[in-house]
Amino acid sequence: MRALVIGASGGIGAALVAGLTRQGAEVLGLSRSIDGLDITDEASIATHLDQLSGPFDTVIVATGALALGDRAPEKSLRSLTGAALLGQFAVNAMGPALVLKHAARLLPRDRPARFAALSARVGSIGDNALGGWYSYRAAKAALNQLIHTGAIELARSHPQAVVVSLHPGHVSTGLSAAFGGTLPSVSPDEAANHILGVLDQLTPAETGGFFDWAGKPIVW
Repeated sequence: MRALVIGASGGIGAALVAGLTRQGAEVLGLSRSIDGLDITDEASIATHLDQLSGPFDTVIVATGALALGDRAPEKSLRSLTGAALLGQFAVNAMGPALVLKHAARLLPRDRPARFAALSARVGSIGDNALGGWYSYRAAKAALNQLIHTGAIELARSHPQAVVVSLHPGHVSTGLSAAFGGTLPSVSPDEAANHILGVLDQLTPAETGGFFDWAGKPIVW
């Protein structure tokens, strides 16, 4: 099995590379810090992915950001800015969608294939009872729509593919330390094991879905 992890230098990304390697996969990891892959720049995505030869049985986009620069998640409408909205959309929605665009040709058409982008439960409109975090929530909701729409198209050319958004849960990383409060968390290794387990269990009938770390569907 061959696997590609985008965002391989992050906490969850590095754990996914390690987990896939333990499963016996040949893993290629790409990241901004090591390889110069800029998830917000389509030219950069194309440069890195178009030079790869497939197929990759599994592609996981483990990029994402809750805070961009000095912009913390908004607690009120008064804090919302156009720059924050655009920045969050670029990192958390546009980037993974463009990876799907350029990685589609790398997925096998004649056997099972997996493509997953890490989303977040707070991107669920139906599950939003607290408000706040406007730009991050909106970007993750947009990501879910983009992945869902891409899954519909790819089902025609890749009938055995599973293309999904996954919520990894609350993971013990620098991000969670800054904004997670007292929520219970798991280690990056545990989160990676959950993600890989869910991907193994999903079937083409569930492509386009939004699932949590335990494989349970999340309301849109």
